[in-house]
Amino acid sequence: MRQLFGLGALLVPCALAAQTAATVQRAVNSITAEDVRHHIGVLADDSMLGRATPSPQLEQVASYVADQFRRFGLKPAGDNGGYLQRYTVAQRVVDTATSAIRIVGATPVTLKPGVDAYLLRFTPLPTREISGPVVLFTGTPDSANPLAGADLRGAWAAIIGTATAQGISINPGWIMAALRAGAIGWLVISNRPDAQWQNRLARTTLPSLTLEGVPADSELAAGSFEIRDPTAAAALGIDPPTLRARTSGWSGRRLPAITITYLVKQRELVRASAPNVIGVLEGSDPKLKGEYVFFTGHMDHIGTPGVGEGCVAQGADSICNGADDDASGTTAVIETAAAFAKLAPHPKRSLAFMTVSGEERGLWGSQFFSEHPTVPLTNVVADLNSDMVGRNWKDTIVVIGKEHSNLGATLNRVAAAHPELRMTPIDDIWPQERFYFRSDHYNFARKGVPILFFFNGTHPDYHQASDSPDKIDAEKEARIVKLVFYLGLEVANGAERPKWNPDSYKQIVGGAN
Repeated sequence: MRQLFGLGALLVPCALAAQTAATVQRAVNSITAEDVRHHIGVLADDSMLGRATPSPQLEQVASYVADQFRRFGLKPAGDNGGYLQRYTVAQRVVDTATSAIRIVGATPVTLKPGVDAYLLRFTPLPTREISGPVVLFTGTPDSANPLAGADLRGAWAAIIGTATAQGISINPGWIMAALRAGAIGWLVISNRPDAQWQNRLARTTLPSLTLEGVPADSELAAGSFEIRDPTAAAALGIDPPTLRARTSGWSGRRLPAITITYLVKQRELVRASAPNVIGVLEGSDPKLKGEYVFFTGHMDHIGTPGVGEGCVAQGADSICNGADDDASGTTAVIETAAAFAKLAPHPKRSLAFMTVSGEERGLWGSQFFSEHPTVPLTNVVADLNSDMVGRNWKDTIVVIGKEHSNLGATLNRVAAAHPELRMTPIDDIWPQERFYFRSDHYNFARKGVPILFFFNGTHPDYHQASDSPDKIDAEKEARIVKLVFYLGLEVANGAERPKWNPDSYKQIVGGAN
């Protein structure tokens, strides 16, 4: 043990410059499988009813995390001198009497949401009427060139979808690329069978929750809806079955003389609020303590059947506990904070520990924070996000985003310096799933903050009632948390801030506000 730690001290001199090897080792040793198991047992207990956003149980979890931060001596960094940052959500329902989608072409048609068209909810609804031409994509999707060179400025992006028993799979990366290229909306042309289609239409008029306090015309606000083949054939003048059968090539072409005008209005039913929890360990360097390394994880999950987040009962089990997703990430934040609080002196830069809510609803908590930061985002040098770090392989953790900044090289160096952890960080092995855009680090990245996303991948219990605490590999998670600790120490004590790779910055941050 002594020899292994001595090797680490030689390979990462920056990390140990301000703290002795003994104090660092003592802090690392405080991260234990027993503590991991305990925290997950509390956060994912049946009594928490799956921590839906918003819910009384989510508030209990937020209080638990805040109590831990208080016990560690972290400074509150939420609203009004407290640990909680609150945001507002509004429950609304589509006003079908005043909402309409009009397609003007050879045969003009007016579609009513919930009757002729299903409203997709991947992106926020626009607050005003939008109108534009249609660019139709056909063939085999190309992840390397998702827009096939088509001009989408001010246009609708349309895609042919194929229904299965599980529904229709749509690549969120294609949607994001279309919106970033200037599309005003997107639509899916599907061949859903009658029963599946009627089920979808019925969901159009169910109340939904939306995040308040973020820019109404943000890059994600867009029209989005689904129509079936006969409607598309009549209104757009296309042959969907033939286009669906096309399996070669990938192209986007503008449909001649077609315009879609979209106006969807909603009625507000009720408002509620939800919490983020934020605590700060102040840095020890007079100059660098104004900069921050963030450690994040989301404390919400999908609740129970009926709360609108997709939880389905399995026999007598009607609670989606979310032990791995993401009580494991919340626990990683708590354990990392506890370890750093034991260091004397503190690292040079300040450390911020944040557990957010609303991730399962659409990255709400982190999006709200990115628009209303309690510390200047320009002073945040990195975000290390943990989401699902308690399952799968014993000796490997996927770290998404390694290729986009020199944080990847730093992580590789730190991991190599600590072979006693028996934990190898590997690159994203599921690029087709676009996980980079699907957890809270993304709201830091789009604002220009370099990130790394620690993620063990999904499993058969993902978003199921069977994601329970007894299936967590606490010993493995403790080693991952130790790796995050060592990495955070290196970044916090580094002479320079982490740096984006220029091409990645252009691709990910681009014109984001």
